[in-house]
Amino acid sequence: MSVTPEEKFQTGLMLDLEPVVEKELNRHLSTAKEWFPHQYVPWSEGRDFDGPLDGEAWSLEQSKLSLEARDSLIVNLLTEDNLPGYHRAIATVFGREGAWGTWVNRWTAEENRHGIALRDYLTVTRAVDPIALERARMHHMEAGYEADHGDSFLHGTAYVSFQELATRVSHRNTGRASGEPVCERMMTRIAADENLHMVFYRNLMGAALEASPNETMRAITDVVTTFQMPGHSIDGFMRKSVVIANAGIYDLRLHHDDVLVPVLRNWGVFDRTDLTGDGEKAREELSEFLGHLDASATKFETRREERRARQAARKG
Repeated sequence: MSVTPEEKFQTGLMLDLEPVVEKELNRHLSTAKEWFPHQYVPWSEGRDFDGPLDGEAWSLEQSKLSLEARDSLIVNLLTEDNLPGYHRAIATVFGREGAWGTWVNRWTAEENRHGIALRDYLTVTRAVDPIALERARMHHMEAGYEADHGDSFLHGTAYVSFQELATRVSHRNTGRASGEPVCERMMTRIAADENLHMVFYRNLMGAALEASPNETMRAITDVVTTFQMPGHSIDGFMRKSVVIANAGIYDLRLHHDDVLVPVLRNWGVFDRTDLTGDGEKAREELSEFLGHLDASATKFETRREERRARQAARKG
């Protein structure tokens, strides 16, 4: 089987970056803190559900959480549930050998803790309908997961650099919005993991920019301009995402200011002097896109405040 120029380029770049992966893996292992999902779940609140154990059926009044917090927690958990798909995607891109493979397995193991803690908390505290949650999990996992940019190493690494930070922001703000101390403590712990994952990918992508600036810049722009969260295939995702955005848990402003801009600034994207041809063109496209996104975020914020003012006036 002949090797395409793109495959040859990717293989060469990954070989060049393997020392960076090993360095970042060692940094991660020395920084990451061991924690245990069961310690973040208030087990004393648990009781039997209806079914074979003939317990009490779930009803909405049993939940201590707001609609916004419930929807966000459900989206966060269902996103974590598709971990087998993510593992396959990242293992296809990174491979299973050496430091690359060690990282893939470590990342997967750490991510799995998030789903364990979230599901146990939601079930024990009766925060959400467990039957609806299980049906949603089945539907979401049966839909599977496919990376938007196939098996491109640069596109995949650019995507997770932003996605891990977006997930951190979403988890942290969900905990705050819950108004429930145990939930906030758990989400803060999960968000800390996501931040470390982001740092790994961000630093790896920064090294790729140094090694192949034009190709990496193109990948960054492709990802930013088509970005969507991995849970976008969740049933009812659009409705839930609107609720989440209106609550200020994750919206366009946060995506622009707290996710895209900090990572791009860390890479020094708009200060680089080594871009030519398509790399420079990609940077120009990125700048234009960010301007449009900033304007859209401002428009959304204005409309949200107007809507909140009208609702407050009606209540008054």
